[in-house]
Amino acid sequence: MQLLRWVFWVLLVFTILGGVLVSAVETISQQAPGVCSEEDRTALLGFKAKILKDTTDILASWVGRDCCGGDWDGVQCNSAGRVTGLALQRPGRDSSLYMNGTLSPSLGGLRFLEVLVISGMKLIRGPIPESLSNLTHLTQLVLEDNSLEGTIPSGLGHLSLLQTLSVAGNHLRGQIPPTLGNLRSLLLLGLSRNSLTGPIPPTFKSLLHLQTLDLGFNSFSGCIPDFIGQFHNITFIDLSNNQFSGHLPNSMFDLGSLSDLSLSQNQLTGIIPDQVGNLKSLTALSLSGNRLTGKIPASISRLQNLWSLNLSRNGFSDPLPVFSGKGLPSLLSIDLSYSNLSLGTVPDWIKDRQLSDVHLAGCKLRGILPKFTRPDSLSSIDLSNNFLTDGISTFFTNMSTLQKLKLSDNQLKFDLIDFKVPEGISSIDLHSNQIVGSLSSILNNRTSSFLEVLDVSSNQISGRVPEFTEGLSLKVLNIGSNRIAGQIPSSISNLIELERLDISRNQIAGTIPTSLGLLVNLQWLDLSINRLTGKIPSSLLSIRALKHASFRANRLCGEIPQGRPYNIFPAVAYAHNLCLCGKPLPPCRGKKQEEMIQ
Repeated sequence: MQLLRWVFWVLLVFTILGGVLVSAVETISQQAPGVCSEEDRTALLGFKAKILKDTTDILASWVGRDCCGGDWDGVQCNSAGRVTGLALQRPGRDSSLYMNGTLSPSLGGLRFLEVLVISGMKLIRGPIPESLSNLTHLTQLVLEDNSLEGTIPSGLGHLSLLQTLSVAGNHLRGQIPPTLGNLRSLLLLGLSRNSLTGPIPPTFKSLLHLQTLDLGFNSFSGCIPDFIGQFHNITFIDLSNNQFSGHLPNSMFDLGSLSDLSLSQNQLTGIIPDQVGNLKSLTALSLSGNRLTGKIPASISRLQNLWSLNLSRNGFSDPLPVFSGKGLPSLLSIDLSYSNLSLGTVPDWIKDRQLSDVHLAGCKLRGILPKFTRPDSLSSIDLSNNFLTDGISTFFTNMSTLQKLKLSDNQLKFDLIDFKVPEGISSIDLHSNQIVGSLSSILNNRTSSFLEVLDVSSNQISGRVPEFTEGLSLKVLNIGSNRIAGQIPSSISNLIELERLDISRNQIAGTIPTSLGLLVNLQWLDLSINRLTGKIPSSLLSIRALKHASFRANRLCGEIPQGRPYNIFPAVAYAHNLCLCGKPLPPCRGKKQEEMIQ
């Protein structure tokens, strides 16, 4: 769901922003640019001087006298030789590319600038220069995904022609300046992924042309203002992951053009008004993680274009409406998890639809696993934290597109030999059931290279840890709290992408293989409460990304590897062993420990 909404947001931004940029470029390209103004050239070189490192190599092209000759990457000019566009964006998705430095106040000297885009540079720090308020011709200001600090300058409210303002993905603090309410031409406002606080300013009631409002992932508070219902052109609202409280304003449900509404992860109370059925253009609705109560209104069935519905983690009351017949014809994804519903069984109107995501965790489902009428469309299933008991042998029939499966915290009883999942699956979570059998039934030379997450912890699985073949893509392997014996195979080094390994609370014996040190991406390692002997191999010092490790309650002996992070982990990580020593435990005492290892 988050990925789909992210894609929607990116497409929306680039539709608005990209259209304006293309238009600007086409207009400029039809004119023969003059020789670059010395004033503008000086301003650009002032910006370049404040960038201490540029791995994108964009600024390496900024040489020579004429910044308007077409050789200065990202610079666009008009026929009079004045800079009208500066667009510096990180090429592609290469995370190794960045600019390190600050934004020079000299940018405010580009008096004819209409488009300013500096985004994705990651390490551009410091404040947003107050001088940008001098750019009175500016229509597009995008400073996304950098590391900018401080507050949003109130002077930006003087840029009366501004249509796009986005400073998302920085480290900005403080409240939204009320002066931004003066930007009456604004179409897109993106302030998400910062540390901004306070309420939505009442001056925002003047932003009547707004089409996109993205304030997600901040610490905004207060009520959602009623004047939001006056934004008749708005198509995208994201206020998620904040601290908004109070009721959902009824006026919001008069927005006939609204296609995406996310208010998830706030502190909203009250009911979902019946007027929700008036949002005729709505394609995605997320109200998860609030304190909403009452019945889910049947009027949602009138949302003919809705493909994603997420009402999870609220306090709704039964019964769930039956959205049958022609209701919700476009629905692809539904999440009602942990919403205080007692469904008993998966409703027919869910089982009979062609859905991609079905998430009904904590809905008090009982009995056997459901049989979906259109299993070939399913990509993600979460039926965890219920009371399901059986039906695994036929559950995956024709689920050819399944990628993520979560059946944890149920009462499922089956042997892993009967567990036949689709080849393309990437995540399997079966923890806290009553599963028996051997890991070799699920981890063998036929295991798909697509599998990234496997959690079968807290079951009754026995046998040995199987050998691991090359080509596996596992990032998470949790087999803790079972009855697994044998040794850790040296072939564990083949799991080169592994980030989390938990084999705790089993009966695993033998030594820790030195090959474990080849798992350089490992961040979490738990080998506790087993029967491991010998030393903790010094090869583990090669795992520099490790943030958590536990070796406690084994039969280990000898010196703990004396290097970070092992010598700074808490002593409890090594407690209840035979004779471990060295920081963070007491110092070793010579040969005595070595003899005990022998």
